[in-house]
Amino acid sequence: MQIQGRTAVVTGAASGLGRATATLLAGAGAHVALVDRDEESLVELAVNLGEGAMPLPTDLTDTEQVRRTVMSVTEVLGGVHVLVNAAGIAPAARIVHGDTPSDLDDFRRVIDVNLIGTFDMMRWCAVAMGRNDDDGAERGVIVNVSSGAAWQGQKGQAAYAASKAAVVGLTLPVARDLADQGIRVVAIAPGLFETSMVAGMPDRVRESLEAMALHPSRMGDPEEFAMLVRHIVENPYLNATTVSIDAGIRMT
Repeated sequence: MQIQGRTAVVTGAASGLGRATATLLAGAGAHVALVDRDEESLVELAVNLGEGAMPLPTDLTDTEQVRRTVMSVTEVLGGVHVLVNAAGIAPAARIVHGDTPSDLDDFRRVIDVNLIGTFDMMRWCAVAMGRNDDDGAERGVIVNVSSGAAWQGQKGQAAYAASKAAVVGLTLPVARDLADQGIRVVAIAPGLFETSMVAGMPDRVRESLEAMALHPSRMGDPEEFAMLVRHIVENPYLNATTVSIDAGIRMT
């Protein structure tokens, strides 16, 4: 799909992978709807990106907010052509703490944001994409962010890994659901990137993790993730699959 002049919705746009993706798509000529709970950061990013960037503070666990957000995008920007679901949370908690089980509400919160919020945004954006003119090519592209934790979840990542594995599981059936409307669905499974999720790591932990990457042995740059999103949007033959971007890292 051509990016110039199209409308992209990016969740998690206030920081990290979402911010880098929104910035790259805007630079490629897209109108970008910036979705996140962090209103202050969204407004600041919108100012930096200039005309065509629309900040939309949204709680992805509130389905009415999600619906209103997508409606606002279609009314103001004229439709939805690309959705990038980059919003996510990753609180660490082992399943038991001594004789005490972990808090089930904490588990539900991760599923609500990372999985249900992703699906909710997908379904409303898919409706909007289905209304786009069919010029013989395609009506929309959905890119969901999974994680290498879907296969290589670490201690304390039960909720996060489960939610991200479910995002992988969504990819094929939803791509089948939307194929006859000309909408593609692809997931990305990033490894370790320079985002807020890793910002507080002790140096020794960081170095041990970077050493697990084959080449280059470092954290990924969010712009490298955004470059992959752009390629997926522009390559019409990528569909119904999950693409890893992790420098070959295998967690131990």
